[in-house]
Amino acid sequence: MSETCNDSCSTCGVDCNDRKEPQNEFFVALNEKSSVKKVIGIVSGKGGVGKSLITSMLAVNLNKKGYRTAIMDADITGPSIPKAFGIHGKAVSDGKSLMPKRSDTGISIMSVNLILEKETDPVIWRGPIVAGVVKQFWSDVQWGDVDYMFVDMPPGTGDVPLTVFQSLPVDGIIVVTSPQELVSMIVTKASNMAKMMNVPILGIVENMSYLSCPDCGKKINVFGESKVEQVAADQGIQHFARVPIDPAIASLVDNGAIEQYDTSMLDALIDTFK
Repeated sequence: MSETCNDSCSTCGVDCNDRKEPQNEFFVALNEKSSVKKVIGIVSGKGGVGKSLITSMLAVNLNKKGYRTAIMDADITGPSIPKAFGIHGKAVSDGKSLMPKRSDTGISIMSVNLILEKETDPVIWRGPIVAGVVKQFWSDVQWGDVDYMFVDMPPGTGDVPLTVFQSLPVDGIIVVTSPQELVSMIVTKASNMAKMMNVPILGIVENMSYLSCPDCGKKINVFGESKVEQVAADQGIQHFARVPIDPAIASLVDNGAIEQYDTSMLDALIDTFK
């Protein structure tokens, strides 16, 4: 047993005599040259609520705090993580493993856009192939030493979320939502799936929660009153955060500079799972 062993065999790439493999037929072993301490999934019951944005902001926040962070872009048919970080071009291989791209501040990123011939090429794959790519991102990418890996998942409760929950050692999920009336049903679907898969729900992030008036600072509820506190209470989720509508976010993402945004509104939520 290694002197630095933390007894977490599921995220360890070292082959030692004390190794214990989890009893899960769907489990996929991590790349042998990688060590990932915590895996956190970012989910939502519907699209368009900003999962990729929140994934990026969580990774940026912890990276600024000195933790080694990584993002697995598991939204295979709608990847957007590389765009937010200004990352282009193809990932390279050392002959055995793919090497993740690194952002300006050192966040490790792997996305299907980094293995396509052109990043604008559509991904027209059936479910089993998509699920297989997600598993390969875990087993065939040399992530190195990572404190927190955030997995950006496609919306809904289909193949990819199921693959991630069954094949990766997920420590918990963050549910992303928006203030509209139907969020209660959407959050309930996502949280019920997590409960069925025995995955802890770490918190909820309500994106596009409000708009701050640039003149007086008053908070304007563009999509109606916030419901995140009530929805969290209904689902027994203790921790939540609100992210505003901010034109600066759109501008930074469009310019591949999300790392420049102030993510401090997520501090309280992040403190619950650090």
